[in-house]
Amino acid sequence: MRRAVCPGSFDPVHNGHLDIVRRASGLFDEVVVAVGTNPSKSRLFDADERMEMLRRAVEPFGNVRVAGFTGLLTDFCRDNDVHAIVKGLRAAGDFEYELPMAQMNSHLADVETVFVATEPTYGFVSSSLVKEVAGLGGDVAAFVPPFVLERLTARLAERSRQS
Repeated sequence: MRRAVCPGSFDPVHNGHLDIVRRASGLFDEVVVAVGTNPSKSRLFDADERMEMLRRAVEPFGNVRVAGFTGLLTDFCRDNDVHAIVKGLRAAGDFEYELPMAQMNSHLADVETVFVATEPTYGFVSSSLVKEVAGLGGDVAAFVPPFVLERLTARLAERSRQS
């Protein structure tokens, strides 16, 4: 079985992420969307919320499942018989950031990194940018699934009331 992982924090998941997962699901027998659950990092959504949103978002893809992980991605790959990491590249800067990690991952485990060029429509979209624009009242509906937009809007409003 050809199994791949699409790792990330997905805080929140956006359509660019889903485009890469969809395309990976056509290349591999199974795709695991692995959600980093580093407890020392501050996120808008906790790991369970992010995994819940991802599970709903990937429902249309029959060969995709969602799992959380802590620690090294290569340990997750080894423990789950994963031999390919799929990463989306938006621009040259992403490649410069991702290449050393791919080389280190290959050194640490029997795993190859597959780079997939992001669909141009989503080439500028990131979770950070989505949160920033939404937090300032901008319309990000074109970049996230509707149920994510609803949760994002509610969480930002909640945080705004608390400050």
